Amino acid sequence: MPTSKIKKAVIPAAGYGTRLFPASKVVKKELFPIVDKDGRTKPVILLIIEEAISAGIEQVAIVVQPEDKPIFKKLFKRPPTAELFEKLTPENQKFSKYLVDLGDKITFLTQNKQDGYGHAVYCAKEWVNGEPFLLLLGDHIYTSDIQKSCAKQILEIYDSFNQSVVGLNTMPGELLHKLGCITGVWQKENSILDITQVAEKPSIDYARQHLHVEGMGDNEFLCIFGLYALTSKIFDLLEEDIQKNVRMKGEFQLTTCLDNLRQKEGMTGYVVQGKCFDTGMPDVYLQTMIDFRNRK
Repeated sequence: MPTSKIKKAVIPAAGYGTRLFPASKVVKKELFPIVDKDGRTKPVILLIIEEAISAGIEQVAIVVQPEDKPIFKKLFKRPPTAELFEKLTPENQKFSKYLVDLGDKITFLTQNKQDGYGHAVYCAKEWVNGEPFLLLLGDHIYTSDIQKSCAKQILEIYDSFNQSVVGLNTMPGELLHKLGCITGVWQKENSILDITQVAEKPSIDYARQHLHVEGMGDNEFLCIFGLYALTSKIFDLLEEDIQKNVRMKGEFQLTTCLDNLRQKEGMTGYVVQGKCFDTGMPDVYLQTMIDFRNRK
């Protein structure tokens, strides 16, 4: 199999996690525990990194608040103390070495002011250095319905079309006020489409009038899955918004720049064969812990 053009991944993890307060006051939401299928307890960020590595990613940048960098470094850059190491099972002793080896692929970047998701992505501009990159949310984990991981599916579509790719899934209209939504023209029905609009948290009335996709139910819409393969042009568009102070709800957003990127370079949508699990809200996090552990 040919290797992907994309070798770098960016994971923004610099938010406050306010919806998970007060637990998030002492534990970053990206470090909240999830029990994996094999019974091992992993922090959310580890599962996201493993998703990226499964797709052939060689370097990962995590965008964090400056004061949080030591916490993340402790997980990936430092082995356990000798006392703790001796108390670990042989399997966990081996896993501790795996974490440090994984740390060799990880760079920590800082977002000095929490100015929104788009601003956090922009903090990776110099590190990405003009290359296309994989973008993953810091509070979503994924499981594939096929042998290829969800991230691998996205990168293969990027390699085929050589333009930015947005992962998609089908959601009911009642949830649109929480999600980014797209519309477009199918290139391969129920799988790949040419995106013609990207909208951030549209109203149901707007979506029914402007965002319905041919062949889908009246109350079904294509929403952003949380995995993207993007060209570095996105940084120019984010920089323009930052310089002009273009904000939505007080923050610099990614979605508006995605629609600008679509207009300038074209953009492919791909309906991911898999599931996305949110860990950023209490009840959804609780359900994720159950469903992710018990997935087939």
